[in-house]
Amino acid sequence: MTDLPPNPTSLRGAVDLSSLVNRAMTAGQTPAGGALAGEAAGAVPLPSLYFEGTDANFNDFLDLSMTVPVVVDLRAEWSEPSKQLSTVLDRVIKDFDGRLVLVRVDVESNPQLAQAFQAQSVPAIAAVIGGRPVQLFAGAIPEQQVRDVFEQLLELAAQNAVTGRALVESQEGAEDAADAEAAEPAPAPLPPHHAEAYEAIERGDYAAAIAEYKLAIAQDPRDTMAVAGLAQVSLLDRLDGESMDEIRSGAAAAPDDVAAQLLVGDLDVSGGHVDDAFDRLLTLFPKLDPAGKEAVRGRILDYFEIIGVDDPRVVKARARLTSLLY
Repeated sequence: MTDLPPNPTSLRGAVDLSSLVNRAMTAGQTPAGGALAGEAAGAVPLPSLYFEGTDANFNDFLDLSMTVPVVVDLRAEWSEPSKQLSTVLDRVIKDFDGRLVLVRVDVESNPQLAQAFQAQSVPAIAAVIGGRPVQLFAGAIPEQQVRDVFEQLLELAAQNAVTGRALVESQEGAEDAADAEAAEPAPAPLPPHHAEAYEAIERGDYAAAIAEYKLAIAQDPRDTMAVAGLAQVSLLDRLDGESMDEIRSGAAAAPDDVAAQLLVGDLDVSGGHVDDAFDRLLTLFPKLDPAGKEAVRGRILDYFEIIGVDDPRVVKARARLTSLLY
């Protein structure tokens, strides 16, 4: 988890997301729906506390961040840790009672935002305060840690005079939706090893999650969810503690080094650049000795599990791999 900057001046060196939307604000200009910097902000009527962010609409949330801190959940549909963390975020954001809003961003569909927030893996959580991004943490961390980070985020927001509160419109409609959700049948409990793996992922113990998925596969080799989970958490484990810049510079400096190219392939997949990862490894494949080819083949098969065997990108890559093998 990245510590928050201790004072408002730390925000001044952050990446300026305004370049993403080709927007330049002059000093003292009031953003739509927001407040002037330094003004005390009040209630902001909103249809919800939860939104879907895209490369096209993120300008709206930059404006909102002038008044209410915006939490950004950079996620991917294929990522089980993303789904696990989303459940935690929904609960925590609700408990903060409008002092924070949540914007979910699918990194595969919105590469500009993934790049702007420098998302090295998913899930990655950032925030925007006064139009400026703040990196928070990566991975599915425990709920209490999420709450602690958000408390620090609110302190930072207060230092920057971003103290508004979202007031959700149509409270009656929101209550009806909550009642309908409560009426839905509870999902079936996870198998024991899957549940243990999820808990391990939540606390950042990827090695324990890997061990649990392997036990599940040993008990039932046809457990496709465990196979996919193992591939996903193994990717997170390989990227844990690595620097995006170091990974890319290492791969650029050693274009024929299998380990370096596999690691940058992991980085590409984690950031949603699936075609780039496949092209990199499949282009390298014919140049390698048998051991190198087997390592690349195994990693590509892992990517198939992570992304989904029916995904068109997987179908295309599988055909290309088959032609190289035979």
